Amino acid sequence: MASLPTGVTIVATSGDDGPAGATANAVTSLSIDPMLMLACLDRGSRTLLAVQAADRFSVSVLHDGQEGVARSFATKAPVAEKWAGVAWSERDGLPAIDDALLWVACDLQDVIAAGDHVILTGAVTDLATASGVPLVFHGGDYQPLG
Repeated sequence: MASLPTGVTIVATSGDDGPAGATANAVTSLSIDPMLMLACLDRGSRTLLAVQAADRFSVSVLHDGQEGVARSFATKAPVAEKWAGVAWSERDGLPAIDDALLWVACDLQDVIAAGDHVILTGAVTDLATASGVPLVFHGGDYQPLG
């Protein structure tokens, strides 16, 4: 499956202990009308538990200069370590990675078990876009598109 190029995102939410987030590449637009997003997280993900508790999540689509952010959020490091040194802000009560190409806020709709991951669907409540070159994961490594 490493031959399937994917965009690189951070799926995040806010909780009682602060923000939680994880790198995810199984993320896509699911529907235009109504506007829905789909994101898949590992069953053992602390971010998954936080998203379920908050009933909301955000998606930040990373650009080609944010590989370090992707690597940080892909670890099992303590939550506070993942956010240390990462430029982010709160939008609509949810974390947003600064300078992301796209930020989407969602209300959680569905939680569907699927293999070793869980599929989340969310109704889009807000979004912001920027321009730039997306970060892509392909062949087991991060790389810019193009």
